[in-house]
Amino acid sequence: MTTPEIVLTIQIVNWNAREHLRAALRSIYAHAPRFPFEVLVLDNASQDGSVQMVEKEFPQVRLLVSERNLGFAKGHNELARHAQGRYLLILNPDTLMLEDALDNLIRFAEAHPEAGIIGPKLLNPDGSLQYSCRRFPNPIAAIFRNTPLGRLFPHNRYTRDYLMLDWDHRSVREVDWVSGAAMLVSRAVYEQLGGFDEQFFIYVEDVDLCYRAWQAGWKVLYYPEAVILHAIGRSTDLVANKMIITFHQSMYKFYKKHYARKTPFYLRPLIPLGLAMRASLFILKNYKDACVRWLKRARR
Repeated sequence: MTTPEIVLTIQIVNWNAREHLRAALRSIYAHAPRFPFEVLVLDNASQDGSVQMVEKEFPQVRLLVSERNLGFAKGHNELARHAQGRYLLILNPDTLMLEDALDNLIRFAEAHPEAGIIGPKLLNPDGSLQYSCRRFPNPIAAIFRNTPLGRLFPHNRYTRDYLMLDWDHRSVREVDWVSGAAMLVSRAVYEQLGGFDEQFFIYVEDVDLCYRAWQAGWKVLYYPEAVILHAIGRSTDLVANKMIITFHQSMYKFYKKHYARKTPFYLRPLIPLGLAMRASLFILKNYKDACVRWLKRARR
């Protein structure tokens, strides 16, 4: 008897997110699709017992263990080399699958072969919409988002257009990019594009993959009938300041890779300056919030 073809590989890169990973895996199997699928997890040298938890509670998961933190992009590329599914679902450990999400997602993908990448609707834990698809970054939007101009003109059209705030996210739509927190990619397309660019340790690799998909002639679609909960940032908030720096470094790498030559020379210095200012403000806010929390505890 022949083994049924695996339609979907769900792949998760984990780093010290044991409890979120446990919940994510439980939700996947609780809302398992009606077609053959597999779940692959790569653990990035976690120190919280994630590996032991998966081995004990989810023996059906194919577990890869790295002795060092490979990062998001390289970790998913490693998983993709072991994947057997026609489609790859790039999934964060801080997600929860909802009913019929996987069936709906694959049904839509099969009906839209022109789509190389599909993003489901993401909701915050409280059920509110998470803005998980955006337009590609551009120098003007970057200047408004990364300099004091954004505070002077908070409702400027460049920022609203970049964030796609004037759309209710209730309809299928071609978008520039979708979040790598939950991203369905045809394995053939993933291999054609060479997977994620590993110069991005974490962050912006999803934007870059979608950018290259569009360049290669594939569409990127947002599909709101497949719904997944995402506790954004929960898997990285243990090292918040480091992640802030890494995010802005990744944004600058993306800018250099795709936009530097197209940017007027007089605007080029503003991009790294604006990113550095924005990162500094976020870090200062983190320190301020930490001090406030400490003072509140001290007064008890």
